Amino acid sequence: MIVFGTKGYLYQLAILTLVCGRCGNPSAHALRKRVTKFTLFFVPLFPFSTKYTTQCTFCGAEQKVTKEQAEQMQGVGGAVGGRTDTPPQQSYRP
Repeated sequence: MIVFGTKGYLYQLAILTLVCGRCGNPSAHALRKRVTKFTLFFVPLFPFSTKYTTQCTFCGAEQKVTKEQAEQMQGVGGAVGGRTDTPPQQSYRP
């Protein structure tokens, strides 16, 4: 018997002050990286999906961004606590 599946990880990369495209308010936006890894016998082996998003803290709107945009945002806005990649906040199931 072989047990396999996926496990998701959510990393908060930075908190940025941006103007929201949905509500138009200048507010804090969380820049997040979502990584889904393939698991074998509950051991995460390799990532097969990586997505970057920003989420408005005022209205909750979430917007997808590319890896290049996320890296550029981190360079301009800085990261939380001066780190560029914090440990996962939570796991999620896609």
